[in-house]
Amino acid sequence: MTLRLGPYPVDPPVVLAPMAGITNVAFRQLCREHGAGLYVCEMVTTRALVERSRKTLRMVAFTAHERPRSLQLYGVDPDIVADAVRMVVDEDLADHVDLNFGCPVPKVTRKGGGAALPWRRNLFARIVTAAVRAAGTMPVTVKMRVGIDDDHLTHLDAGRIAQDAGVAWVALHGRTAAQRYAGVADWNAIAKLKQALDIPVLGNGDLWEADDALRMVRETGVDGVVVGRGCLGRPWLFADLAAAFAGRSQRLLPNLGEVAETMRRHAVLLGEWLGDEQAGCTDFRKHVAWYLKGFPVGAALRRALAMTSTLAELDDLLGKLDADAPYPVEILGTPRGRTNAPGRVHLPDGWLSGRDDDTVPEGAEIGDSGG
Repeated sequence: MTLRLGPYPVDPPVVLAPMAGITNVAFRQLCREHGAGLYVCEMVTTRALVERSRKTLRMVAFTAHERPRSLQLYGVDPDIVADAVRMVVDEDLADHVDLNFGCPVPKVTRKGGGAALPWRRNLFARIVTAAVRAAGTMPVTVKMRVGIDDDHLTHLDAGRIAQDAGVAWVALHGRTAAQRYAGVADWNAIAKLKQALDIPVLGNGDLWEADDALRMVRETGVDGVVVGRGCLGRPWLFADLAAAFAGRSQRLLPNLGEVAETMRRHAVLLGEWLGDEQAGCTDFRKHVAWYLKGFPVGAALRRALAMTSTLAELDDLLGKLDADAPYPVEILGTPRGRTNAPGRVHLPDGWLSGRDDDTVPEGAEIGDSGG
């Protein structure tokens, strides 16, 4: 199957989902070393970008080897979104912009953004249209959720609006904002969106293994997949995905020694990106539990690895692992990362009462980027 993003082929048809605090330059490089596809940077806010926040400008950095460069933007004001996209084009900051309408985090939805925004379909249309016009020939895509909750679904309307606005594709996470990351993703909703649109549709949700991606394609007809939590502590998943889409059956099952080598590589790349070894090792701490999931590693050693500040400390502790321990196949296909419980979606006052209201909520634009 062939997936294109404007002039760029995406082969295999696999996209790394933007994840706050995760999909930085270092992690994207590590994933790219294992397989091909499209690797999107962390979500940044349009206001912070146009105001040239130092933190945000650092987050939108790419290496010379990243092509196409994919940037995800979050915004609620059509004018500011347009300004941000024009800035991306004029200053050659990226080759592709993805618009985030899927974030379920309260600080985003309570301002009418993320997964809350498509409910206000006219405002949604204004934002997407403004972004596509400002982008010119640069491709724009949309990532969204099924809706706010089971009583307020938005994906079909939003998909049609995005298609009419001229986006290159739509990606759908098969959960509502109320589900957060709990329960099971609704692949039927993804299939219905695919049937409703003429542009490519990508599916996201519960893609823990490469074979899950193949199954999603078979069951929903999607043109590609978006992988998020499944690659946490498993950048080699992209090698499995490349093999799967090429029709090959081999899958990587690294032993603990090979995982340790990848862990060190990750920490080194973070240090190089941040320009400081200690900062890199500190940032790496969050990844330790994901890498070691299922392996026979004692609690004390796990805690120590999650507290390292230098590569020397990391090397010493990694050397205490049983390098020959086989990959724990019993954890294959199980969830990784956030699995929080469903909850009430925080929305602006009166948000659900006016689907056709295109007013930008007061104070909606967030002036900072990051998780």
